[in-house]
Amino acid sequence: MAEKDEKLLANFEIRMRQLMYLCDVLKDENTHLKQQLEQKDTQVEKLSSEIEELKKNYENLKFVKSFSSGSNEDAQQAKKRLSKLVRDVDKCIAMLKV
Repeated sequence: MAEKDEKLLANFEIRMRQLMYLCDVLKDENTHLKQQLEQKDTQVEKLSSEIEELKKNYENLKFVKSFSSGSNEDAQQAKKRLSKLVRDVDKCIAMLKV
């Protein structure tokens, strides 16, 4: 009976070592995946800010083109936008004077 117990104990020890090894492997993989996730998050933030910048540039180009294209509707929208910008600047200047 003691020999059978020793075999069971040895088998248990082997399986426990395998389990510990697999646990270490999974911890390493988890760490690696977390690093990759952080890199992807940083990349997403960078690309999002680039998209916003490109959208602003596009709007500015549309604004400038509306003056040069000669289209009445586009020119009217551009003039309205320009007027709004001038009013906003005037408000800011008035607030600074107070």
